[in-house]
Amino acid sequence: MAEFLFEIGLEEVPARMIPGAEAELLRRVVALLGKEHLLPEGFEALSDAKSYSSPRRLAVYISDVLAVQPDITEEATGPAVKIAFKDGVPTPAAEAFAKKNGIAVSELKTITTPKGEYIAASTVKKGRSAAEVIASELPKELAAIYWAKNMRWIPGSTQTFVRPVQWMVCLLGDAVVPVEFAGKTAERVSFGHRVLSSGEAFEVQTPASYLAQLEGEYVLADVEARRHKIRKTLDHVCRTVPGARWREDEALVEKMTHLVEWPDVLLGSFEPEYLALPEEVLVTVMRDHQNYFALEGADGKLLPYFLAVTNISLTEANAPIIKGNNERVLRARFNDARFFWEFDQRTPLEERVKLLENVTFQKDLGTYALKSERIGALAAKLAQGIDGVDTAALAEAARLAKADLTTELVKEFTELQGVIGGLYAKSQGVSAVAADAIYDQYTPASMEDGVPRSLEGALLGVADRADTIAGMFGLGLEPTGSKDPFALRRAANSIVKILVEGELALTLQQIVEHAAKDEATATKMLNFFRDRVEFYMREVNGTSYDVVAAVLAAGFYDVRDAVARAAAVSAARGGDDFIAVSAAFKRMKNILTQANFALAADAKLAPAGVAVEDALIAKFNEVEAVVTKAAASQDYAAALASIATLRKEVDAFFEGVMVNDPDAAVRERRLTLLAKIVASVAAIADFAEIVAAG
Repeated sequence: MAEFLFEIGLEEVPARMIPGAEAELLRRVVALLGKEHLLPEGFEALSDAKSYSSPRRLAVYISDVLAVQPDITEEATGPAVKIAFKDGVPTPAAEAFAKKNGIAVSELKTITTPKGEYIAASTVKKGRSAAEVIASELPKELAAIYWAKNMRWIPGSTQTFVRPVQWMVCLLGDAVVPVEFAGKTAERVSFGHRVLSSGEAFEVQTPASYLAQLEGEYVLADVEARRHKIRKTLDHVCRTVPGARWREDEALVEKMTHLVEWPDVLLGSFEPEYLALPEEVLVTVMRDHQNYFALEGADGKLLPYFLAVTNISLTEANAPIIKGNNERVLRARFNDARFFWEFDQRTPLEERVKLLENVTFQKDLGTYALKSERIGALAAKLAQGIDGVDTAALAEAARLAKADLTTELVKEFTELQGVIGGLYAKSQGVSAVAADAIYDQYTPASMEDGVPRSLEGALLGVADRADTIAGMFGLGLEPTGSKDPFALRRAANSIVKILVEGELALTLQQIVEHAAKDEATATKMLNFFRDRVEFYMREVNGTSYDVVAAVLAAGFYDVRDAVARAAAVSAARGGDDFIAVSAAFKRMKNILTQANFALAADAKLAPAGVAVEDALIAKFNEVEAVVTKAAASQDYAAALASIATLRKEVDAFFEGVMVNDPDAAVRERRLTLLAKIVASVAAIADFAEIVAAG
């Protein structure tokens, strides 16, 4: 066995694309070697395989790879014996079969099958060397890596990749594996940091020496080590400002981790007068445009400092120059923001509403002026029946919500749309409720964000997104596969999150009924939302796939209720009684399906005169009352606990009677009992979807 290393060197790759590609390359290499029987017995992907990356490279290291594939004995079945031999003499059919398998006729053997006796040939397929397999198969895996955008740079070639390939390293032990891809052939030569290293190529001695050699060339290829160094250095530099702390920003840490190869951190400052600008503007300029971390005091308020992660080591000679350059750029950005902030407010939001007639939302759906009208109408419909909504403020917020799209500040800093509208509204005397709703209209932007602070903000956000989804679906522009150019999945995810985590008492059915223009669109939207509810349960809440399927089968329109049911089922599923009742539920459902039985709406349960049957009827009546009461208050834990108490009576029932009794009246009575139990339980979850060990 030997250690394996593969590195592909590239022009700088966008930070957002690196983590996914790094994970995919590792997964593909491990899968390739596993499929080709080149991984040793007991191989553990989490400990025996590692991936590395930087803006200029992706790499995979595997501690043990077999040098040669094991030989494989294959048995091929040929024609029937009576065709292959005549009077003991091989026919042309036998000779052709033997030749095809590379053996002599005398080596053919006879096997007995259900169809009779046939001739067969056993051949040994010699295993290929690992180097041969890797050289021939790895290029296919590289070509299959998904990138959001690809480039074509080789004249006359259709080869594409995220960025031009500059070099490749492929080592199996001490030997080079000459993998060919994108016009390059792998060697043992790699390159260090573009600025800090000598710029000359260096030879990777062994796979095990890769990380240390790169570190000697000013590259931290281990992503976790790079992330740790950034955080540690941010903490260290921040302590030079008394009482300060850097504002935690996991997304920015992750971005910087994939933007640099050799991180260091610089402390910069800006004039305190800029703190008169809204904090949201300052942080956006620093974070989204300059990749700077903001500093704050113990009170959470911004301080006139920033931290910049650099891609070179800071020294007494270069630090003042770099610091001055960064401060000068930030000062220019802040001056722009201050000018726009003051200039925009010369035209109040109310006057800007008219300007939306010149801003196109979508060519077939009209302008933002029309969209604002639709949002207002939809929000008003959704607000009906919801207590505590300030309908006047909601209408005002809907009318002004998109007005900030005409401001210079939003044109310059598009990340601030909505936020700027809310800030301008508040400074221009718009009611606080309406201003806050405008401010929160795009919240949440991701599954990590919070939800709008008010009912009005939640309604405005839901109405805006639902209008967009309905409009695009009505035009046949729904997402397909990995393509979602209008970010409709993100919009639907946000609606689901608002309904689950906010205080808005709305169902998806209500939203779709008011937003969709026709039944076909409504049906497509509900199916779309079902997928998003499943995504929320599985990816955000971490609910197992079978519990999600069970809960969604019982209904998903009331998303908060569905999430509560999923939590209760997840908590209860490990109990012995629950597992037994779940299995019994599946049995009941199968019996009803096979009998093609439909429960009559007016069906009643009456004493049967059979002990175990009457015992189950009595117990079910008791449980049904508890379940109905508990479900009304969403106390699904109590409901499931009560359902689990059916175990004793259900077991006795199935042991003591035959459901499909020859007597039609008896059979009808027992099927009715099972159908009522199934209907009661199925309102919470379809237990037939639950997978239990064993």
